[in-house]
Amino acid sequence: MARPSQKTQDAASGAGPEPGGGAAGKRRRRSLGFLTPELILDTAMGIVEREGADALTLRRLGVELGVDHTAVLRHFGGKDDLLLGLTDRILAESLEGFSPAEKAEDWRETLENLARRVRRACLAHPRVASIVAGRTSRRDAEFLGADIVLGALFQAGLEGKEAASCYRALVDVALSYTAFEASQLSLEDSARAGDRAAWGREYLAAPPEVYPNIAAVAGHLAAVDEEDQFEVAMGLFLDAIELRALRAREGSGGGGL
Repeated sequence: MARPSQKTQDAASGAGPEPGGGAAGKRRRRSLGFLTPELILDTAMGIVEREGADALTLRRLGVELGVDHTAVLRHFGGKDDLLLGLTDRILAESLEGFSPAEKAEDWRETLENLARRVRRACLAHPRVASIVAGRTSRRDAEFLGADIVLGALFQAGLEGKEAASCYRALVDVALSYTAFEASQLSLEDSARAGDRAAWGREYLAAPPEVYPNIAAVAGHLAAVDEEDQFEVAMGLFLDAIELRALRAREGSGGGGL
């Protein structure tokens, strides 16, 4: 009887590649002990940032990780649970090393700095941020961020339902604007340049007899576009919080923003 070739021996022992090679062989050989939620999230984030949200599937994750895609389900309940994990990953990144201002009167500094951190984390991963900014992760990083924001609002003088309402609105404003910026970063360069040029071109050329109010400020729109509108939006919102807190102290009951 002929002696088996080395290739045949390797295949029988699992030492060599299975027929067809590639990811399928890699999955069959690899132990799952290396697979962690952190590694899965890292890999998922890389797929989305390189190729967009549609490219993220459990099967694609399995190929990237070198495992059967069902192994991902040991750590996440499905794709939606995975997206919630990415949401919390961005929030955790924004909170890393953050401490609220020491003085109660510096509540505004706490909120400004935290909002800027969330913005930086989102813009570092724009494609991921654009699909998860509106999600509620229900995980530790989100709870910690919520606790910090509410503590600052308490220091500002808000409480109860008003504090809860302002917390929700503040978070929505910050994340919505950041998601808007992230979606812009995901555009082709030519499309993004065209949008920016519109403020000093199409808006300036809009017929004043048809759009008199645009005409009244058209000369300023391009200059305003050079401002950091995120900072403007946050400043307006925090001014409104100060006004609400003042009304609460004066016993007026707050009212609308």
